[in-house]
Amino acid sequence: MKVEDRYYRSIWHDESDRGAVHVIDQRMLPFSLEVITLRSAADVYDAISNMTVRGAPLIGAAAAWGIYLSFLRHSGRERNSSGTEQSRAGDVYNAVISDAQQLKSARPTAVNLAWAVDYMTGVMKSFPDADVLRKAAEGLCDEEAERSRLIGVHGLPLIEAISSIKGGETVNILTHCNAGWLACVDYGTALAPVYLAHDKGIKVHVWVDETRPRNQGSRLTAWELLNHGVPCTLITDNAGGHLMQNGRVDIVFVGCDRATASGDVANKTGTYLKALAAYDNGIPFYSALPVSSFDMTIDRPEQIEIEERDAEEVRTIDGISIAPEGIAVSNYGFDVTPARLITGLVTDRGVCRADKESVIKTVS
Repeated sequence: MKVEDRYYRSIWHDESDRGAVHVIDQRMLPFSLEVITLRSAADVYDAISNMTVRGAPLIGAAAAWGIYLSFLRHSGRERNSSGTEQSRAGDVYNAVISDAQQLKSARPTAVNLAWAVDYMTGVMKSFPDADVLRKAAEGLCDEEAERSRLIGVHGLPLIEAISSIKGGETVNILTHCNAGWLACVDYGTALAPVYLAHDKGIKVHVWVDETRPRNQGSRLTAWELLNHGVPCTLITDNAGGHLMQNGRVDIVFVGCDRATASGDVANKTGTYLKALAAYDNGIPFYSALPVSSFDMTIDRPEQIEIEERDAEEVRTIDGISIAPEGIAVSNYGFDVTPARLITGLVTDRGVCRADKESVIKTVS
């Protein structure tokens, strides 16, 4: 996507420096656009855990580059304690696998993380070569961007249908958290249909939940949409129900960090409440996700591990205290929306119902 006059992806390899992978520091947005260089698996782990990068597809892409950077480091030739050069080829695999396990622990909820790590370690096992791993990571990023574009293609008719019913009047879309290109490699998941609709000339307007506690809606989604010229309005998290009650929301699009085989969806905390409000008001509620976000090993909401994050994200904003000192804090990063509340799942392979039969057919 474009920021001002320059095209960006949310992660990219430096063609002039094979040991450098660049990412946009999402902690700094919308106040400044800063790029951070990652040079090791440890750098990638830190970037994922401290949310320099976030969003399930981007986390997976970053982890893929983490395996490449790990191999690059451990497959080098170093000097031992006696000063003689020794090959570490025999130790490379175990060293990278150790880094891989560490990477998997950076964020527990998003399934793309483990999926990408396992994919890259599988490539390494068959082809232990830095150039092969680089191409594999690049290919994974390209595929992720294409999956997001296809989510947009499959979700676009949902917006077109509402626009047609409304006689070309503005389609009002509500979203929660950030599921745009910043959260992916390009295009996004929940926002991909919005971007494609806007680019096609369909009148759209997005209600942007601020999304506590990290305000990823107000800081990231609003920034993305404004840069792309999409009309949008920032609202408090709890205003969505009021807007739905008063006929000011036509459709809800949210992202997904992990979906069960039965179609239940884990997404940023507060998504479940939006789904309840949409269900009560007869408003279509869709979760957009690549098929890589399905965890086919689980089929019940309670099987999804829900991340609990640092209490300071709630007690403070940018280091400024907003709560009484010593107050206990519960800071769950995600909640799970049960399949019964979901109108459909928009994937890169099409739109399917949120039920086990449809999910298996889509993923297979």
